Amino acid sequence: MTTEPTIPAEDPARIRADLITGIVLVGLGLVVTYLSWTMDRLEVRRIHPSTIPGLVPIILGVALTLCGGLLAFRSARLDTRHAGAALVRVLVSWQSVRVLAVLGMALVYTLGLVGRMPFWLASALFIFTFITLFETVLADRPKSLPWTLFWALVVALGAGLGIHYVFGQIFLVRLP
Repeated sequence: MTTEPTIPAEDPARIRADLITGIVLVGLGLVVTYLSWTMDRLEVRRIHPSTIPGLVPIILGVALTLCGGLLAFRSARLDTRHAGAALVRVLVSWQSVRVLAVLGMALVYTLGLVGRMPFWLASALFIFTFITLFETVLADRPKSLPWTLFWALVVALGAGLGIHYVFGQIFLVRLP
């Protein structure tokens, strides 16, 4: 007597999360692909087409788009009855507040700090703010403020100066 293997029922919350994640990955992959395609190809410097700066990012963008599409397609096939309500719940959740905080900090860092002050200082300020915010205000179990400030200062200065040294002195990359 043979029995067919049973397929466990999929968790509806996981299916919705997979659908939302797949859609986000497709969007991100398309943006990366477009920006890579429009990147300078450096023909004036007689750069061989197989070594253009956007080659690896375009391959990664296409792969991200395909993987995100497969994830979204699979989860859409399984269950889409409550995808809209799940999306609203995700957008008003505590996790979305954290994501928006990271996005806001990244924008302030890239558009406001980098280029207006030494790179090591801009990076140290970003790291200090990130650690302080996520260890105290946005933490599930906040740590003590004095200890967090001390730890954030040590890590931020070490990382900021370390990044500056490694990229500027070892890899010889001109930092902004």
